[in-house]
Amino acid sequence: MSHLPHHGRYAYSAISDRPDFHWPGGRRLAVYLGMNLECFAFGEGLGAELAPGGPQPDVLNYAWRDYGNRVGAWRMLELFDRLGVPVTVLANAWLYDEAPGLIEAFRARGDEIAGHGRTNAERQGVLAETDERALIAEATAILTEREGQAPKGWLGPWISQSAVTPDLLQEAGYEYLLDWCHDDQPVWMATRQGRILSVPYPQELNDIPQIVGRKREGADFADMICDAFDVMLEESARRPLVMGIALHGYLMGHPHRLRHLARALGHMQDRGGDAVWWTTAGRINDHFRSLGR
Repeated sequence: MSHLPHHGRYAYSAISDRPDFHWPGGRRLAVYLGMNLECFAFGEGLGAELAPGGPQPDVLNYAWRDYGNRVGAWRMLELFDRLGVPVTVLANAWLYDEAPGLIEAFRARGDEIAGHGRTNAERQGVLAETDERALIAEATAILTEREGQAPKGWLGPWISQSAVTPDLLQEAGYEYLLDWCHDDQPVWMATRQGRILSVPYPQELNDIPQIVGRKREGADFADMICDAFDVMLEESARRPLVMGIALHGYLMGHPHRLRHLARALGHMQDRGGDAVWWTTAGRINDHFRSLGR
């Protein structure tokens, strides 16, 4: 009998068969917002597109992305302040120099700052192991210096991983990663020198796949958030769940989309009340680890 190649990181586990547990305060649904703060190279490299790009320098798409750091992210920060919700910042390390004060403004709110590579103009998964290790080390060193503490979590630029990325992250001191969208609960992943926790990160409730990839607009994306929340809130009575929402300033920070994001988050606050743990990916990691599983 033939067998499919397997990653060897975790075994199959049906979510309905796992031991029960609670989030802090007996709550059952953990919600976090993954706020991607990213920078891009001018005239080269990767980047999401508003419209099909022309020859480099592709001013249209570069400037559209730059709007997110100059305007959109700040507009979203004001919304998060009004609603009183924390976020996990997924930070490109070179952004400290490209957009001075932006990451610092989220830090001032008490938000978590997690690693997200050097820039989203590159992928790490295509690099040789020595080069990927160097990328992780450089980004980690910058975040550690600027924040005064090492980041606990990592999301690869473009969700890009090589066959050894979990190993390299664990060896670099990371406690959790966000690249695998395979579950609604944290999952331990094996590495060559121990293990690392996979915290759920969304690819459906993610503005890039929906708005850029599937050409849906802000109203549809907000409806998806509301629908997912309603289902997961009801389901969480049977099992604890994690609901993440992935956001980018150059997408949801535009005025015509922000009003729909505000509507969705307001719906979640009104419906969830005290039953929902509004938190960060890092605190989800901390609590799950404290369970001793």
